[in-house]
Amino acid sequence: MVRASGEATVSVKPDRARITFGIVTQAPTAEAAAAQNAAQTTQMLTAIKHALGSGGEIRTSGYSVSPNYQSGKNGMPRKIAGYSSNNSLEVTIDDLQLVSKILDASAQAGANNINGVSFTVRDDQPARSRALAEAAAKARDSAEAIAKALNLRVLGVAAAETGDVANVRPQYRNAFIPSMAQTVEVSTPIEMGNIEVTATDIVTLEVQ
Repeated sequence: MVRASGEATVSVKPDRARITFGIVTQAPTAEAAAAQNAAQTTQMLTAIKHALGSGGEIRTSGYSVSPNYQSGKNGMPRKIAGYSSNNSLEVTIDDLQLVSKILDASAQAGANNINGVSFTVRDDQPARSRALAEAAAKARDSAEAIAKALNLRVLGVAAAETGDVANVRPQYRNAFIPSMAQTVEVSTPIEMGNIEVTATDIVTLEVQ
């Protein structure tokens, strides 16, 4: 038996984006922090829905109200100095032309916790199948090369195994987000890049 592995990577263009951002507010009391957050989040949601139209969906990804502590002096215990309220939203967009528009709208409406943009594909099965097929061909070629080098005759494929199939997300630079105070309109630059699907196959040949 001769056994060899092969790896292949297929690049595909993303067709879906997810943006995670939110509103963080601070106030002397938990009630005040939550109330301010609710008002600002409502304002932000209105702006995002207007920019989004029917091109995607919005969901709440997290909500919290927590105390802010102030370090005690001279060994004294910490004190609560106020409260923070954090409301996080996730927007899923299939029209990638809307990504910059959503980022700009959310920032101008008061979003102060923009965590970033991730790109995916709605159906990655075709890319996975291509990567697996190419990896299998490379694995067989390697096994046959080994058999030839050893003066062995290939009788057929005894076994084939699928290793890892992983999506590798591209890296993104931090996008410049315009502030509400700016009077000049600046569209947030977004570079989507490609998504790489990598597969590994192992082929075992029966030889003589």
